[in-house]
Amino acid sequence: MRPRSFDEYVGQEHLVGEGHILRRLVESDNLPSMILWGPPGTGKTTLARIIASKTNAVFVPVSAVSSGVADLRKAVAEARELRDAGGGRTVLFIDEIHRFNKAQQDAILPFVEDGTITLIGATTENPSFEVIGPLLSRSRVFALKQLEPESIARIIRAALADDERGLGGSGVAVDDEAVDALAASVGGDARIALNAIEAAVLNARARDGASPRVSVEDVEEALQHRTYLYDRQGDAHYDTISAFIKSLRGSDPDAALYWLARMIEAGEDPLFIVRRMVILASEDVGLADPMALVVATSCQQAVHFIGLPEGFFAMAETALYLALAPKSNSTGAAYGAALSDVQATRNEPVPLHLRNAVTGLMRQMGYGKGYKYAHDYEGGVVEQQHLPDKVAGHKYYRAKDAGWEGRRKRERGGG
Repeated sequence: MRPRSFDEYVGQEHLVGEGHILRRLVESDNLPSMILWGPPGTGKTTLARIIASKTNAVFVPVSAVSSGVADLRKAVAEARELRDAGGGRTVLFIDEIHRFNKAQQDAILPFVEDGTITLIGATTENPSFEVIGPLLSRSRVFALKQLEPESIARIIRAALADDERGLGGSGVAVDDEAVDALAASVGGDARIALNAIEAAVLNARARDGASPRVSVEDVEEALQHRTYLYDRQGDAHYDTISAFIKSLRGSDPDAALYWLARMIEAGEDPLFIVRRMVILASEDVGLADPMALVVATSCQQAVHFIGLPEGFFAMAETALYLALAPKSNSTGAAYGAALSDVQATRNEPVPLHLRNAVTGLMRQMGYGKGYKYAHDYEGGVVEQQHLPDKVAGHKYYRAKDAGWEGRRKRERGGG
């Protein structure tokens, strides 16, 4: 069911719709090297094949999973022979290009630059991190979007109606509810959807004989479980934890629980999630609620002790606590201000009155002289210089008005 033209291609209208950039480049035969970046099952390989076909180029596919430099050199040599013989353009398609190391990517760089090959690389990972800079600068990056359920449903229905390449001749009826349920369950991956509908149709034929029918239950059985687009080392890992932390920081308990559940269901390391909550407890809740750090570190102990699945109780409780807690970033801001002075002054001597006079010579030199012992003063507070002379009087900590910190600020007279 792989589409053979732009008209059959579903999705990515921002790139290949009438009048949009990639389609204009292809139809004007002004084809640059490019990186197609997008989630699995969104049509990267199919799009590369259509581009090669529309530009009358020889399509040479290479998989970075199973190929090496020797394969690349062979493809380049054949492309050079074709060009020298007046045979036209070669499109070298490298699937999973992010799996090639720097040396392998370097091997094709000169031939992209001199036009021996037109490179189309496909990747699910951010090319800014996974493709070497010189190759990236010689290529256009086109980002493909995850397919919406409506697009997936179109693809499924096209497969069910196609007598030549699809399931049109199977004699199986498929409920509309089954198509919609499948489209909503595959995480925007057309490949999973097509495999699942084929399995459901074959199963219905084997079971029902004369008048087979595919229901929602058949689709669920074929699919087995909902698909989560998540790679613990990839973009989804970083994007999802970022959304989770920003939801906690933004005091949105519902969003925090949603992203937490997404990560747990996708198989994320629970201790990674908890570590980020411990950081947030100090960085974003801070002195507005000092108990937040206690709760977060207790969560780490609980999850380490009991693991999953029951550990989600402690994680959800902590996420809710952090989302609902008052927020203050005064701790990090104060430390950053103090660090700036430390880096500027480096080895400023400790004032003599703050030094311990542990020998007679030290006492003679004035160590500890004039030190005011705080407990000898009312309230256990005394005014004296505690900073080196060069930074004396500098203020680093600026109390916020929220929660515990706000109460202490008011007790101290606004300081």
